[in-house]
Amino acid sequence: MSNRLPPTWAKHLKAQPSAKALAPKAAPLRAKPKTNLPRIQSDDMLLRQALELQKVERLSEAEELCHRVLARRPEHALALYMLGTLGLEFDAELAITFFKRAAAREPSNPYYQLSLGEALLKVFDFSLAVRHLRLACQLKPDLIEALCGLGHAYAGFDQAEMALLVYERALKIDPHYPRALIGIANTLMGLGRMDEAATYLNEAIDRRVNIASAYNSLANTRKFSTEPSELAQILREIGNTANSDDEMSLLHLAAGKILNDLGRYDQAMDYFLRGKALKANSFAIGAYRKRVDSIINLFDTKLFAEKAGYGSPSEVPVFVVGMPRSGTTLTERICSSHPDVHGAGELTKLGRMADAIGLKLEPGQPFGVSVRSMTLQQSRTLAEEYLSYLRQYSPKALRVVDKLPHNFEVIGLIALLFPNARIINCRRDAIDNCLSCFFSNLREGHSYSDSLTTLGQTYREYDRLMHHWQVVLPRRIFENRYEDLVSDQEGQSRRLIDHLGLTWDDACLRFFEKTGSVRTISRWQVRQPIYKSSVNRWKSYENHLQPLIESLGDLAAV
Repeated sequence: MSNRLPPTWAKHLKAQPSAKALAPKAAPLRAKPKTNLPRIQSDDMLLRQALELQKVERLSEAEELCHRVLARRPEHALALYMLGTLGLEFDAELAITFFKRAAAREPSNPYYQLSLGEALLKVFDFSLAVRHLRLACQLKPDLIEALCGLGHAYAGFDQAEMALLVYERALKIDPHYPRALIGIANTLMGLGRMDEAATYLNEAIDRRVNIASAYNSLANTRKFSTEPSELAQILREIGNTANSDDEMSLLHLAAGKILNDLGRYDQAMDYFLRGKALKANSFAIGAYRKRVDSIINLFDTKLFAEKAGYGSPSEVPVFVVGMPRSGTTLTERICSSHPDVHGAGELTKLGRMADAIGLKLEPGQPFGVSVRSMTLQQSRTLAEEYLSYLRQYSPKALRVVDKLPHNFEVIGLIALLFPNARIINCRRDAIDNCLSCFFSNLREGHSYSDSLTTLGQTYREYDRLMHHWQVVLPRRIFENRYEDLVSDQEGQSRRLIDHLGLTWDDACLRFFEKTGSVRTISRWQVRQPIYKSSVNRWKSYENHLQPLIESLGDLAAV
């Protein structure tokens, strides 16, 4: 996220162009402005003080000054913009609200459109991000941050070819721009064009641009059968103490991935363990258990009986859920190979809607009150909001797949809003599933995957919640076991398509030939025919997995 301030702001306040990342050590704050100063000057001085406070991370004081300006002038664009930058790391949704107000006040300001677009990228709202970042690029065609953000948004919105064009425009402005080099490489990887992606990644490495990220991506462009020269390079880079913990973690995971490919499992596990230990594991399993308890207590058979007939009768939505690395991407790929099905990828929309209506466990806040009091009309309005969002991805498909794995947490809301929606739960051997999560650099929000013990505990909560859904929503959820798919590809694929209410199409057996972008860690695997080497993969690491096996308990079918 860029905290870049508009030139008018920087010029007026004589500040650095970046309020946070690029700011020098703060100068002493000026005295509080006198009340007899003209209001506009008073506001500017308050905001300058807020900027100085932001530079030294005194964020609550900076926020208070911005609110003082807004108390006098509620639509002061710069004050709104600053509040957005101040709150982005803590509450992205609230930051988006502030950026929207600033952009509405001054729609021709490219920096406001840029910040709004990048905040939307943070919550994975790619369709809306495209709109604002495209406008930023129109307002200022050489704004390279906006071009890179737009490339990211296009790739997330399943318009990878458009993303490539935008990244190429960015590289014409600056051939060595880090975000453009890594962005175009990742987009090419999503399209399966691994050799082209490797060219950009190697260029980034040669120029020492985002070294750790580049090596991590390069390690995932293929499966290695012989030791590549990159392994020695990665190991040398691990010895560079100038790298941050996050960079070191990526480098260790890259080394582990290559060593795993080579069958050097003990060495691989050593790097995986060290890589994950470098991450700040902030996952609170106790709080997560309480959230699962709250979901189970709210969505009982009585609630579903009371809300029968609510929501939309639409059969368009399909939800593929499960733990990450359980086969959700493969399942979506098989389904979306059918001519009447579109795969929209991992959409955060439903989870954000759930949070907005109180399905978020917060201290002192009641859980699910708005769901219990929800009216028929409210349920239909919510359903239509989600359907409208889904239709942006495919206006005409009979089925559109949302494959965000953790939507297993909001199956209750899905059942209320879409009583005819198809739900597919992807299951995999618990140890294999957790080990694959541990080996992966999962995106923000999956910090439970940084510890073998916490992984097992989290998996148990997933299993507990899925058991509840099967009890209160009998026959609604199709259980798709990865091992069944591997051992009987056609039989299980036919059962999947039948669950969607569609006639069989042989294209579903040739899912690996499907064109289009894949935007998950599985982008290499799902372009291959089904293989069995991932079944019982954990046995190669058995000597290292006691913490995981103990935390899984009876779910570890050893």
